[in-house]
Formats: sequence, C-alpha cells, structure tokens
Amino acid sequence: MRVFPPQKTNNVSNITTFKRGQAIPLIEGYTIALIQRSDLNDIIDMLGEPNVTQYLYFAPAPEDVYRGYFGPIIEGTVEAIGHGEWPESPTSVIRDSEGRFMGMVGLHAVMFLQGNYELGFQFTEKAWGNGLASSASAFLLTIAFDVFGAHKVAADCYHSNVGSYKTLLKVGLVEEGRQAAYYKTQTGFDDRLHYGITKAQYNDLPR
Repeated sequence: MRVFPPQKTNNVSNITTFKRGQAIPLIEGYTIALIQRSDLNDIIDMLGEPNVTQYLYFAPAPEDVYRGYFGPIIEGTVEAIGHGEWPESPTSVIRDSEGRFMGMVGLHAVMFLQGNYELGFQFTEKAWGNGLASSASAFLLTIAFDVFGAHKVAADCYHSNVGSYKTLLKVGLVEEGRQAAYYKTQTGFDDRLHYGITKAQYNDLPR
C-alpha cells in the first residue's frame, strides 16, 4: 500500500505556513516544521542511539561533527524563513503533540543537477512503527514535485535496513540498483540500495 500526505498537509495554506517556519499537522498527534536552532540538541541525542546509528555511515561521531554539519543547514533555514523564501534543501523536524522530538526528514538539492533532489530521514527508536517516516517523506515529495518543480527524487539505504526501504517503496519510489558490499559494518559488509522516482512516475501515482 502506498501512502500520500493527508489532505490537511497537502493544501496551499498549510504549505505556506510550513514555509514560514511554523509547525503544521502531519498525522494525528504529530506535526512537521522546518528545522530550527532549538532542534539541534534533540538531533544530536537521536544520533547517539545505537539502533539508529547502525544504519548511518556517518554515525556515531563526535558532537562537534554534528554541530558543524547541521549548524549551517539550520542557519540557512532561519535566514530563508526570514526572507520569506524556501531553504535550498529543506530539512524538517517531526514532534508529537507534547513537543517531543520524533525525527527528521530532509530534501537535499543535488549540486550541479538542477531539479534533482535526494530524500533522507532519521527517526528516534521510540518513533518507529507509527507511519511518521512515510507520512513525512510523502509530504516532502509533494514539496519537491508540486512546489519546486523537481524532475527526480532519489534515496539510498542499507540493504539490511528493511524499515527504510519499505518506507521508500510505500511512498512511490522504485528500486533502481544495488552496490554490493558498499558499507562496512561491525559484522562485515552490507549492500547499498538505490531508489528513485521521476516527475512522470510521481504524476502516475494514485491519489
């Protein structure tokens, strides 16, 4: 079964509110908003969870590495919001109704390939199994294709990360290739799976 953003997150009013840096409903009990300075410590805490980092080639890492990477993304987002513009590579944070951090989903503009984006997400272990990754990813696909006019959105993950590739398939991406023994793990090596969706494929998805 494929998943698409609820109508309440997929209208002009809510997308405009989201662009302004304000949280909007994602699914019942959860909101999504563009990343802010106040989110950084929660992101760092998430990247300290062993069950999260086992599928991330860049983690675990020293806290300074995370601050050096996410700091410019946050500052660029804050600046874009201040100018009433979209960030070049929107990164969003999901929280529950009590404000607790659940995870993040990002849409990264590919350098030198205008109209191409890469989708990525990380969620705290307590957020797994609630449909948050698929709902947030579907929402960012809407931003990519219906707002930014994207031509292609791609993603990749570890072959052993079943939850991630099932999420990608659920929101309409298709498997496009595999690199054998790409990631070194604590127990050996794992394949890298490549997924993608074009504008034409997106337009053909059932609504």
